[in-house]
Amino acid sequence: MSIFFRARRDMDTYADLIPSRLPASAAPVTRDNSLTSSVKWACQRLRADLVSTTPLDVSKQTVNGVATTMPTPPVLSMPDGRMDVTEWLYGSQFDLDDVGNTFALIKQRDRLNYPTVLEPLPASSVTIRVRSGVVSYEVDGQSVDVDDIWHERQFAVSGSVIGLSPTAYAALSLSGYLSAQAFAAQWFAGAGVPAAMLKNNAKTLTSEQATAVKTKFKDSVATGDVFVTGQDWDYQMLGAKASESAFDAMMKLSAPDICRFYGVPGDMVDVESASGSITYANVTQRNLQLLILNLGPVFTRRERTFTSRLVPRGQVVKFNTDAFLRMDPASRAQMMDAAITNRRLTVSEARALDNRPPLTNDQEAEFARLFPTRSATTTQGVNL
Repeated sequence: MSIFFRARRDMDTYADLIPSRLPASAAPVTRDNSLTSSVKWACQRLRADLVSTTPLDVSKQTVNGVATTMPTPPVLSMPDGRMDVTEWLYGSQFDLDDVGNTFALIKQRDRLNYPTVLEPLPASSVTIRVRSGVVSYEVDGQSVDVDDIWHERQFAVSGSVIGLSPTAYAALSLSGYLSAQAFAAQWFAGAGVPAAMLKNNAKTLTSEQATAVKTKFKDSVATGDVFVTGQDWDYQMLGAKASESAFDAMMKLSAPDICRFYGVPGDMVDVESASGSITYANVTQRNLQLLILNLGPVFTRRERTFTSRLVPRGQVVKFNTDAFLRMDPASRAQMMDAAITNRRLTVSEARALDNRPPLTNDQEAEFARLFPTRSATTTQGVNL
């Protein structure tokens, strides 16, 4: 499967949008074999997991400026009528982070002409052509009306209808990583270098003699038998030296580079940092950094696309990133206490966030009995 889109402008490929060819000696990189890099897989999995499991909310601004929750349209709960939206979000985000584009066929629309059924398409099945400024799409070689194609892009540049492919631009780093993997596998399988050396110190052997000795030695060792030699023979085991193979160093150098291409902090996918360690005050700070610097733009782009193309005017689609920023218990309790004390949250609302029912009359009476000297506000702020 190619990692480059077959996009054409007046029959000329967008050659300027993909990197120059890899050196002839470099390992070839395709979308499929690039996923054998555990670092690339981990980066794409993490981003797709987080985006796809963040709840989607639909709301509408009322006259007084308060957002009113609206029912989620079917296309944002089961896009193709069978697949859950988390599956669709995962697959489409995986494509966006891998090849910069994702596609679907718009199979049905409602009376306001908004899509109600989106059938996902493999990115490799889509061809984009631009002739005299007019964009057209083909799916498996068949022309499809532009109004029937759902196309999201990421990493777009001016004048291009397609998004750039991170995998294409990371090809050189991925090639080094894949080459190191292949070398290591060949080395330990015995294909990279001889596993051992059997040398005759007394005379030079002909090719036929060397083959015969090699066969006899292998037959004896393979069956667990004893191999008898005279004083003329010297047997030496060969081991891999880090200074000779350098595959470990190559993988360590490539891993942080791959993380930068795919927008994931190295420590989030167990890649060693240059400083050796990264510390954070709490889980919330770590998640907040990931949200703002790495996933914030992704959420914003997709929210705006869904808002403009999937729901009627006046309604807004947003990812509920509060669910993404789950706090540790101590930070969460402190935040709720402060919100109740400052009258931005009621006790009942705070309990609802913890999936607890409102306080009963008996519970309120018990709080009043146990803490008679505290004010009602303080009592509410402490006892959730």
